[in-house]
Amino acid sequence: MAFVLVQHLDPTHGSVLTEILARKTQIPVTEVTDGIQILPDHIYVIPANTNMMVEDGVLRLGARMLVRGQHMPIDAFFHSLANDRGNRAIGVILSGTASDGTEGCTAIKAAGGITFAQDENSAKYNSMPRSAITAGCIDFVAPPKDIAIELGRIGRHPYLAPTLTRHEEPDTIATGSELETLFSLLHDATGVDFSYYKQSTIQRRLKRRMVLHRLEKLKDYLRFIKQTPGELDELYRDILIHVTGFFRDSEAFDALRKTVFPAIFRNHKPNDVPVRIWVPGCSTGEEVYSIAIALIEYLWDEVHAPSLVSATTKLVQVFATDISESALNRARSGLYTEAAVADVSPERLRRFFVRLDGGYQISKPIRDMCIFARQNLAKDPPVFQPRPDQLPQFVDLPRTCPA
Repeated sequence: MAFVLVQHLDPTHGSVLTEILARKTQIPVTEVTDGIQILPDHIYVIPANTNMMVEDGVLRLGARMLVRGQHMPIDAFFHSLANDRGNRAIGVILSGTASDGTEGCTAIKAAGGITFAQDENSAKYNSMPRSAITAGCIDFVAPPKDIAIELGRIGRHPYLAPTLTRHEEPDTIATGSELETLFSLLHDATGVDFSYYKQSTIQRRLKRRMVLHRLEKLKDYLRFIKQTPGELDELYRDILIHVTGFFRDSEAFDALRKTVFPAIFRNHKPNDVPVRIWVPGCSTGEEVYSIAIALIEYLWDEVHAPSLVSATTKLVQVFATDISESALNRARSGLYTEAAVADVSPERLRRFFVRLDGGYQISKPIRDMCIFARQNLAKDPPVFQPRPDQLPQFVDLPRTCPA
């Protein structure tokens, strides 16, 4: 296992962390230079005034970048680590201010990696670990000493064996009757049948849970599930890890603006039947709100119809469905971290978001356009039935979402 330390540093002063660590450990400690190869049992420290990425096992340095006026080097590095190492990536959030690292830990967990956060009682500055813990992307919360013990244990687990190449996977661990038993337990606990779910994803998530619980055989994991209330819910949430973002597919949003929206609104009048847009698999809501924002911008900029914009909550309803209730709760709140809105333009932030401590919230008019509900696409019909005070009777939904 190699260790890469990414700090928040003053851009005008060098770091003495390399010298401090070298006095405390026998492991070689190196301040990173561009292109340095990562080796096991080495410690690498980011230099001041840089951003750092990992690519094919090599550390790359770039110019320091600001996100909304803040330097977010941990998020940037963790995203590259997730892409490069996949399920062998491990992210650790220690004491620090703001929310750097939260989005990066989400990426690591989505890639099948493992995440840690320092517990708030031992952290001098607890806002950074608290942000990641609140976001639900942390596997272990512990003081640094206990995190070190877990890292040592995880590094010896056969599913993370260093002899495997970067993209190589160990043999399939779940087959036959044991896998059928697991699917049956999941179905009984959640009502969801995962037997036709993407098998590579199932295998990765199972391996992740087994590494976390020090298990190597599926039969042992099944026994653990039966003895541990709540583990099925944790596995369920792991399988349904959500990867999304604001305006994520630019070509799709260009098509909405240039083709779909003009076709819908060419002859539409404010008193006509409301336009209804459906976003299935909406995750934590970023795509839903992106479509709502894009629609408002179209009505304002292309149609030049302030009356339509002011009546949009009655003219348009965006229905959003997902199987995960926890994702839907986050979507309904409309609260997102600084890193989550990093790619949203300053103009859109000003018009459609409200600045809050540590992040941004979608403005109320946009949230009022969007209605979220739980739905299993594999078995539930595409019908949404809002409360009588919300909408008139539901009609057919145009398929306009980019997904």
